[in-house]
Amino acid sequence: MSRHGQTSRTAAARGVSFSSSPVLEVRLPVWRSRFVLFILFGAFFGLMGRALYLQGMNTEFLQKQGATRYARTIELPATRGKITDRHGQVLASSIPVKAIAAFPEDVVDAPKEKIVELARLLELSESDLRKKLESDKQFVYLKRQVEQDVADKIVALNIPGIETRKEYKRFYPEGEVMAHVVGFTNVEDKGQEGIELAAEKNLAGKNGSRRVIKDRLGRIVEDIESIREPHDGKELRLSVDSKIQYIAYTHLKEAIEKHKAKAGGAIVLDVHTGEVLAMVNLPTYNPNDRANLTGAQLRNRVMTDTFEPGSTMKPFAVSLALDTGRVTPDTVFQTAPGAMTIGTATIHDAHKQGSLTVAQVIQKSSNIGTAKMALQIPPQEMWEMFTSLGIGQQPNVGFPGAVAGRMRNYKTWRPIEQATMSYGHGLSVSLMQIARAYMIFARRGDMIPLTFQQSNEIQMGTRIISEKTAMQMREMLESVTQPGGTATQARIPGYRVAGKTGTAHKLEGGRYVNKYAVDFVGFAPVSNPRVIVAVMIDEPTANGYYAGTVAGPVFAAIMQNVLRSLNVVPDSSVMNIIPDEGVPESM
Repeated sequence: MSRHGQTSRTAAARGVSFSSSPVLEVRLPVWRSRFVLFILFGAFFGLMGRALYLQGMNTEFLQKQGATRYARTIELPATRGKITDRHGQVLASSIPVKAIAAFPEDVVDAPKEKIVELARLLELSESDLRKKLESDKQFVYLKRQVEQDVADKIVALNIPGIETRKEYKRFYPEGEVMAHVVGFTNVEDKGQEGIELAAEKNLAGKNGSRRVIKDRLGRIVEDIESIREPHDGKELRLSVDSKIQYIAYTHLKEAIEKHKAKAGGAIVLDVHTGEVLAMVNLPTYNPNDRANLTGAQLRNRVMTDTFEPGSTMKPFAVSLALDTGRVTPDTVFQTAPGAMTIGTATIHDAHKQGSLTVAQVIQKSSNIGTAKMALQIPPQEMWEMFTSLGIGQQPNVGFPGAVAGRMRNYKTWRPIEQATMSYGHGLSVSLMQIARAYMIFARRGDMIPLTFQQSNEIQMGTRIISEKTAMQMREMLESVTQPGGTATQARIPGYRVAGKTGTAHKLEGGRYVNKYAVDFVGFAPVSNPRVIVAVMIDEPTANGYYAGTVAGPVFAAIMQNVLRSLNVVPDSSVMNIIPDEGVPESM
């Protein structure tokens, strides 16, 4: 028995109470127990005060913290509007895909093997994936526009904090053939080029959103509310005809390869409505796969590139001289000896022609004859006429990137500059501008706006020259494609064709170099013009470089197929044409 036990029993035997037992004697000071009790009460009241503050005065903070762990706002993407050609054939549509997203704080404890597999499915390195997952953001995208089958495999991994979101990816059935017309969208489904950019407001629609509750595995367990309903974009029907577009693309591509040219462009216009039926550029690209896209492929040369048009400008100076009564189609100009000095500069014709009528000046493409006519016209009149055609003016065609070209104010013109501008040197245009300008000859002297949207209405135009002058110019331009003209290879069996060649040296570093930009602009059938076709070939290096032998045949091939596609009635009894080499135009 212990000593304390013996002591207790002894105390009890002596009549001492249990509470007074020496064993129970408190040896600590009383103030210490009271101090501990005070601290406990203080802590209790502190916690109670904090609880009252958080739950009564600062509830928003706690609710927000709780909501971030289970409540999510899900975006409901709107479907971007389809783009179709004039016949309803789809040129651009949206297909459903998935965005793979993560809530990094929920993915922390995911098994390593699942993270490795996720990186493989996303085609990311494990280190890159982990960098994204270690972000201090509450939400991050891991990859956008993932195909549905891949997204399904990611969902099957069942990784907490990883979720998929519905979105759309643009698909372009016509690929590179229609690339520069339609353009493309970025990963956010916003237009970046072409019609996709020009019509962004109507095509895009408006996304919606809703609030949901998700569990820790990312599964939706409850819908809370719909914040905003999505509104799909509007469908857009273009003026472009897919069949005509393919015709232009095929023949332009053949010409680029044949002449080993740097680039080229072609545009087809409806004379009656101003609709763009086709617009083609080479080099081009596939908008469905832009991984290796270059600037050269992206350039919409028909709209954005300017060049000196050369002799395709001559008909405008000549028509102004005719329209103001300064000359008639039979007025004769002496072009011998094939050279003409103006000030300190001398201009030349490709061939010595001697005396030429105004009609022959166009047919033979005489620089000297055109310059002599132009110098009879006050500079202001010529500048105003060219300006009314859209030269040097920003085109209003509702298409991104269209350029104004270059033409200096008439007040600074010297005689030699006025002379050279009359035959297409010293100013610059886009292929679209020069094609539209030829409407005054195809439309009896007036001009209408161009459009990329379908329009079956016959447009009322702005008069530029008289109807009489326009008809006279038609005859002259038709002679260009007939024997003795510069573009006999532009003729078409069964149709009367009118047009003009243009061959110009290119400017580099302020100096003309031995490189060429060649173009041909024309319309058919002459008896009742329906279509304008303009073709430009940049830097042909093989099998000729004159427009009559390079651009003329491309024009003929495109025009012939377009007229047949549109079921235009032939206006010529000539069924078989064997073209000659023609006469090279002056540069």
